[in-house]
This record gives sequence, C-alpha cells and structure tokens, in this order.
Amino acid sequence: MEKLWTNWEKLLQSVLQAQAIYTPHEQGAMLGGNAPAHRRIDESRAAWMSGKMRAFQFLPIDVLVPYVDRIWGWESVGGERVDLPVLLPGTGAELYFHYRTPFRRSVGGGTPETCSVSHLFYVRRRPLELLPSDDVGFVAVRFRAGMIHRFVDMPGRDMMDRALSAEDLWGATGQELAWRVAGAEAPSTRLQLIQRFLAQRLSSAAPDIVFEHAMGMLYGDPANLAIDRLTACVGLGRRQLERRFASIAGQTPVEIRSLGRFQKTVRALMLDDSARATDAALAYGYYDQAHFIRHFRELVAESPQRYLKEARARTHFYNTSRCAGAMMTAPS
Repeated sequence: MEKLWTNWEKLLQSVLQAQAIYTPHEQGAMLGGNAPAHRRIDESRAAWMSGKMRAFQFLPIDVLVPYVDRIWGWESVGGERVDLPVLLPGTGAELYFHYRTPFRRSVGGGTPETCSVSHLFYVRRRPLELLPSDDVGFVAVRFRAGMIHRFVDMPGRDMMDRALSAEDLWGATGQELAWRVAGAEAPSTRLQLIQRFLAQRLSSAAPDIVFEHAMGMLYGDPANLAIDRLTACVGLGRRQLERRFASIAGQTPVEIRSLGRFQKTVRALMLDDSARATDAALAYGYYDQAHFIRHFRELVAESPQRYLKEARARTHFYNTSRCAGAMMTAPS
C-alpha cells in the first residue's frame, strides 16, 4: 500500500505539472497496475495547462459520487497576472479551498472583499466578479444540483449570493479543515483531507429524496420539463413541491429551471467560441434569441454579446461534461 501511495503521489505531481495527458492505460501503468477505478469525462484529460495556469480535475471517492460532480482546481505559474472570471447565476454550489492567496471579489463596485481561505459560492441572483490575481492556487468541490444540503444544515436562502466560510458552514471543525488544507504540502493530502471531511459530514438525518429527485430532473432537462409533469413524476402537488424547494433551496422549481436553462446556454457558448447564441438558446429551451437576451439582461445587467466578448478573452470556470474521455479517481 505504501508503494501504491508513493506512485500515486508521483503521478499526481506529474498531472499538476501538466506535462502530459494520461489515458486510463497510462495511469494504470504508472501506478504499477494498481490504479483506482477510472470513470469517463470529456476530452480525455486529467489536467490542462496554459501559459499562465495549470488546471486539474478528479472524480470523487465512491461514497461521494452521488453528491459531488468533481474535484478540480487551478494553480497559476510564473507569477503572471490571471484575469479571473465573473461568475454568473446558476444552479451550482462550489466549495473552494485556497492554498495560495484567496480570491478577492468586487461587491457592488465598492471596496473589494477578500474571501476566506475556504468558502462556498452559491450564486443565484447576481453576478460575482473575481478580481485578477498573480497567486492562484485552489482546490474546489463541485456539488451536484441540490446536493450541498447533504453536507450543511443551512437553507439555501441563507447561502445565496454570499461567500460563506468553512467556519460559517461547520464551525471550528470547518475552520480547522481549511487551515489544514492550506498548509498541506502534497496535492494528494489536500484531496484526502477534503474528501474524508465531506464523507464524515454526510447528513445522518433522513434526506428529502423527493426534492433531490426533482432537482435532478430540473437540471437534467430544463429545456423541456414542464412543472406539471415534474409534480406528476414526484407525486406532489405544485404548491407542496414549491414549499419544499423554498425551504431547502430558497427558490421555486420554476426559478431553478430558469437558472438551469440560463446556465447551460452560457456554458455552451463559453466552451465553443464558434457557437451561435440563437442555436444554443433554442437548444436549451428559450423561445428565441430575444427571449435569451432579455433573461440575460435581467440576471447580468448587460447584453450577452458584450459579456461574451469580454469573458471569452479571460479564464472561466465552466468545465466539460462527464460524457467521454478518462479521469482519475482522487485518493481517499
């Protein structure tokens, strides 16, 4: 086992250095044939590198798979300034652990605020602008739609559009985790600390399976899913379902569906510079381009054309879908 972890550490360091893209066969060979199980993810890559940034992503350990989409991160290289993105509203919840300088965010054009060494973004109703940095280094946990509530007791309305610290979410134990991750020297140690903590925090209370199933349906097909069909599928009346969503997520099913449609449309446009706004908007349930533009202006307060022109020239946090390619499972 000790030899396996030594080999895993060497592989992880190589991935973070982004010297190559590893296939499942190559990963297994580097680990002496004892590699963890591999799952699929787009573009056959465990890591990516630009001139300014290394990026990496892993699948979570098995116990977290139903609740966590992926664990990923960025690390700046060469001390160059990196233009960090403006995060738009959506359905996601993302937990960040910084081992270099934490994000600074612009709040309503006033004095910038520095995020905690570990914090949660739950962006729902207004954009969140991250300021440029030359010292980026973080690991992030991307939760599946609606699943952050398996790990925290706080309702969605209290998390919305804030940058809550790990201490806000879990008290002293959350603060201790944040500093242990920040002080860890090895990438594998950071991943182990984060995942073991989350596995221990899985709520022992009975989960709201109906809410989770409904959230999964809304995120999976925001273009075509009618709310009446959703209520029929989960066996609840519309008002009953709305009350459940309001108490847990802080929003109605209609609002969640609208955000899912918006998020997937913007993501498609950000991942493919050649994509046409009209085609993407129609594919994800907008009536026409004008419908998408109106919705975009409501959420972002500018046109999609202007936003995309600026956003495509900088970094973004949109990741490719889990449908093809290979990805390593993070160490437990």
